[in-house]
Amino acid sequence: MKITSDSHMHSAFSGDCDVPMEDMVRRGVALGFDRLCFTEHMDIDYPISEGAPEGFFMVDTAAYLKQLASLREKYDGDIKLGFGIELGLHPQHVADNADYVRSYPFDMVIASTHIVNGKDPYLADFFAGRSDKAAYREYFEAALENVRQFDDFDVYGHLDYVLRYGAESSPLSAARTHFLSDHGDVIEEILTVLAQKNKGLEINTSALRSRLPEPHPCPAILKRFRELGGECVSIGSDAHTPESIGMAFDRARDILKACGFSRHAIFTARKAEYVSL
Repeated sequence: MKITSDSHMHSAFSGDCDVPMEDMVRRGVALGFDRLCFTEHMDIDYPISEGAPEGFFMVDTAAYLKQLASLREKYDGDIKLGFGIELGLHPQHVADNADYVRSYPFDMVIASTHIVNGKDPYLADFFAGRSDKAAYREYFEAALENVRQFDDFDVYGHLDYVLRYGAESSPLSAARTHFLSDHGDVIEEILTVLAQKNKGLEINTSALRSRLPEPHPCPAILKRFRELGGECVSIGSDAHTPESIGMAFDRARDILKACGFSRHAIFTARKAEYVSL
């Protein structure tokens, strides 16, 4: 069955995107999609760096919601538009994030780990002076701490995001090939916590736009999540341009089916609706 909803995307309301929201909507309509869920970045204390000034990932949520409401009205009958957020988790901001989530009528909350001890793997200094193995370990341990401490989210996003940026992250590198054997114990704990809390796991196809041959997370992680009792999976492109909406969704569907899933979730008012794969 063709996937006709995208549950992870950004617009100019996110610091790393300059595309007007309506351009994303028009592309979704042109693709014949019946639903898009915007998930703009909200990442408190994102580190200041070149190209990332103070407040870089602090979305103007009121303005975002106002624009979305206008487009919902304009495109009513053509496509449904979800009001989501991609929430950057931080151990020191558990209460702040919880207060923020409760302040708006979100349809979907994606929880992601972007910052580890003040550094983003997207920036080279996260890996400086150490092996990919050590950097990956720190990242997954931070992700585990985050999902243990924070509960008010629906789906965990791009679990193995860190793999995209390692100095040795080419498809054939030993670091990438062996990351599950090196860090499988921590990843197992993350998946167990998610399954026990009845949280979802995202399959994010953005990795396929970079150097990686598999989506986030890799199929082995998705399969293990299912074995541990995880039932909820969402499908998102993490699009920052119209051309990326729905990218490689046929492949994502096939991977999910091979991993034991028969349906995917879309969210409205924080409640999952399941659609057959």
